Amino acid sequence: MKIRRILATAVATAVTTPVVLLSVTPAIADTKPAAQTQKKPSVAELEKAAKAAQKAYDDAVSAEDVAYAAVEEATTDTTPLAVARKAAGKAADDADAAKTAADQAVTDAEAAVEALPETATEEEKAAAATALAEARAAAVTAAEAKTAADAKVDEAQEALDDYRVAAFTALSRATEATKKALAAKTAADEALAKAKEEEAEGGEDDDTCVPEAELTTVVTGLPSKVVAGTVVDFKLRVTNGTTKTMDRVFPFVYVHATDKSGHKDIENLLRLQWSSAASPQWNNVDTENYISAVSPLKAGAHADIKLRLKVDAAAPAGEGVTFVAGDYWNDNGTCGGSPDLTGYEFEIAPAGSKPGKGDAKPGTTKPNTSNLTPQSGASAVPATTGTLAATGTSATSQLALASGAAVALGAGAMFVVRRRRTGADV
Repeated sequence: MKIRRILATAVATAVTTPVVLLSVTPAIADTKPAAQTQKKPSVAELEKAAKAAQKAYDDAVSAEDVAYAAVEEATTDTTPLAVARKAAGKAADDADAAKTAADQAVTDAEAAVEALPETATEEEKAAAATALAEARAAAVTAAEAKTAADAKVDEAQEALDDYRVAAFTALSRATEATKKALAAKTAADEALAKAKEEEAEGGEDDDTCVPEAELTTVVTGLPSKVVAGTVVDFKLRVTNGTTKTMDRVFPFVYVHATDKSGHKDIENLLRLQWSSAASPQWNNVDTENYISAVSPLKAGAHADIKLRLKVDAAAPAGEGVTFVAGDYWNDNGTCGGSPDLTGYEFEIAPAGSKPGKGDAKPGTTKPNTSNLTPQSGASAVPATTGTLAATGTSATSQLALASGAAVALGAGAMFVVRRRRTGADV
């Protein structure tokens, strides 16, 4: 199996990789030449990572339960702030009724003054005027009381709203933390299962391929928002930035998508095809996410590959990411590939939505290495450069996962070839 396919599987099952998974990976990297072979984490180490990820997930579930209970309490009519808001409302209603009565008293007093006959005595006129003045003073007092009562209603309502918003915000964060913890647990479990499978099979027999940072893959023209039921065309450029010809270069393109919850995989509703100068018809990307080899790719040269993404009209709103990389194999047996998967994240909008503006961009978040532990004196430099997001950073979660999964799977997961090819492909 191609190791980059293993990495893609890990990518598809998580949104970010936690420090607990990285911290038990002993052979992160060294400042030695890129071609140096590095040790993969052992089954025991991956078991420790899986156990830590399970505990983190269990803790996250408990925290989410507490946050949910807090939301239920905050939304009841019996929570203290809700009771206070109700009392303020009752006082405001009473003040409003008093103001209405006072205003009516003014109206009645004015009518009494107007109704005085020409024969009214001075005493009668004075009494009517006094009654009107008192009614107007009472109306002013009632209006002021109503204004004060309304202000207390606003204060009580704002306090209640803030309390409830805080509860819902805490629940949202707890839910997101649970999603990430579950994704990390899934990735850790799968990495462990794969390691056990390889151990049972006796391992793979060739670790001679090297990471090659000068073999680059860049996507252009992929919209930041793709509408379900539409087809978008974009381009992949593979560049050999080295000083030597690469006999065969195998572009790697992998598209993954979930619904908005991040729990439901909708990858089956996306179809990716490619076309090149050598093969102008539209071809499906193979089952291991590879495109036919570019043969050869000279030093400093590049090859452009057209890509076409079709999103089924039934696809729900969600999030997608396109990962790209390049691998090479020379006739003399030397081989290697891009050290990292580069991810381009895009939004999936429901059918009928307006298309998005702007292209998807690769993430560039710097790695969080504070909890990485080197082995045998090796420095704690991560095996990726500039693509591993700090735990909890959602904006570049796809890159955090790609790089984190690569580290968790060992240096062998950072480039494709782990056994010698005998033909043009494996």
